[in-house]
Amino acid sequence: MNRFTHLIPLSVTMLFGASLLSLSLISTSVSAKELAYVANEKDDTVSVIDMDSLTVINTFDVGDRPRGIEISKDQTQLYICASESDTVQVFDLDSGQIAGELPSGEDPELFALHPDGKRLYIANEDDALMTVVNIPDASVITQVEVGVEPEGVAVSPDGKLAIITSETSNMAHWIDTDTNAMVHNTLVDARPRYAEFSPDGKQLWVSAEIGGTVSVIDTDSKAIIKKISFAPKGVHKDKVQPVGVRLSQDGNTAFVALGPANHVAVVNTKTLEVEDYLLVGRRVWQMAFNAAQDRLLTTNGVSGDVSVIDVTNRKVIKTIKVGRYPWGVAVRQVN
Repeated sequence: MNRFTHLIPLSVTMLFGASLLSLSLISTSVSAKELAYVANEKDDTVSVIDMDSLTVINTFDVGDRPRGIEISKDQTQLYICASESDTVQVFDLDSGQIAGELPSGEDPELFALHPDGKRLYIANEDDALMTVVNIPDASVITQVEVGVEPEGVAVSPDGKLAIITSETSNMAHWIDTDTNAMVHNTLVDARPRYAEFSPDGKQLWVSAEIGGTVSVIDTDSKAIIKKISFAPKGVHKDKVQPVGVRLSQDGNTAFVALGPANHVAVVNTKTLEVEDYLLVGRRVWQMAFNAAQDRLLTTNGVSGDVSVIDVTNRKVIKTIKVGRYPWGVAVRQVN
């Protein structure tokens, strides 16, 4: 003990202790942040980006050719499609270790998490199958035969429908999640790569990489409402290859990654018209919002970086170098 401690009045000591408590509470509040996880397809790694500083703070090894990536509902685990390892790895975000694996079928590329947080719907590209996995006991519930080269996967907000797109069959397949039976097929343009439901579940957006369009489909009728085309200035039409799609939670805006066109299209979801094009990195592939949806991250495969878009101002504010061929991206809230 310092020899002068006994000279400090009790009231001052109590005030000092209260101040420390206040500082501790402030520190805890400030430390709450978000981290983004980026799957680097060619490096077999995941890069971790601090969303405050917008810098890479860690990189860790995963299985062969990681692509699809998603955070668990409780924000404690990261699911990683290790495509050439034929598995979905489960990474424990608190311990920083691979906690286990889920049976995924061969060549898993993309998946979607059911709203209940207990089921994964996985595209098996080589086998023309969708594998449905029960996460708690790491078991396969069933496998559903779909079209050739399935890739894009989505689950409706109410959890009643699963969608899988087949690149060669050019279809979006509608699957009842209660029976795991296919109930409908919607023909779209060539090489559909991604599917996304609107927040209210009334529409399904499907990108067609070779067709150069996004089909907006009515969920009830399963009919196409409109096919949206894209024409960023100075870009040859052959390079316009829509892939990833993200819709804002307020239901007003859609963002479409245009692949080797190196742009993200901004679409008004009410008029279904393109309002803007944002120049990002080379071969933009997938995207993810932060929780507030005022930032949108894009993975740019060929340039090996991530673009950070200011959603409100529709402006790229930073480019972050990651690993080789970044593919999937997910954002986690850290409490």
